[in-house]
Amino acid sequence: MATFIAIVLAAVLTNNFITVKTYGICPFLGVSKKSSSALGMGVAVTVVMVLATLVTYPIYTYVMVPLGIDFLEIIFFIFIIASLVQMLEVVIRKISPSLYNAMGVYLPLITTNCAVLGVAELVIGDMTSILGEGVAMNIGWAALYSLFAGLGFTLVMLIMSGMREKLNYYKTPKAITGFPIAMVTACFICMAFTVFSYI
Repeated sequence: MATFIAIVLAAVLTNNFITVKTYGICPFLGVSKKSSSALGMGVAVTVVMVLATLVTYPIYTYVMVPLGIDFLEIIFFIFIIASLVQMLEVVIRKISPSLYNAMGVYLPLITTNCAVLGVAELVIGDMTSILGEGVAMNIGWAALYSLFAGLGFTLVMLIMSGMREKLNYYKTPKAITGFPIAMVTACFICMAFTVFSYI
């Protein structure tokens, strides 16, 4: 149970991919203008994170390492993630054309989203600081970590989109209207999440 709680808290709060690791900043700033598109992007990234982990972890552990080709992990992982994103793009286009249009260019960019690649790389590395001593990484823990990393990504996307929607009702100085105020908002969100690393 302690390992489960550690994974959840680390993935969502203390090691959040956007606010702490600063992965996935492109969609964070580009798709967070509306809550609906931010939620859609967060769900899409979460699905790709989990699927990518479920595919890459066993391939790395049971194929690449025994064959001694684990140094090619990034190339393999990018091909796998690109394939998953292409499939997800087709599904979203069929199910929700409005969400597909709202995501625009950012949906194909999930392919190169460093948060997705980051979680695939992280779970094959040393997770002792999160799992604790004596707990071995397996596909179950890897999938759980990727799920909650995606939920943490979605949480921050929704917080940012809510803040940006609220800012539309306030008159901001012309010099910081638009992207500058979004950056200031992002900085405050990141500072707020930093507090969790000291608990």
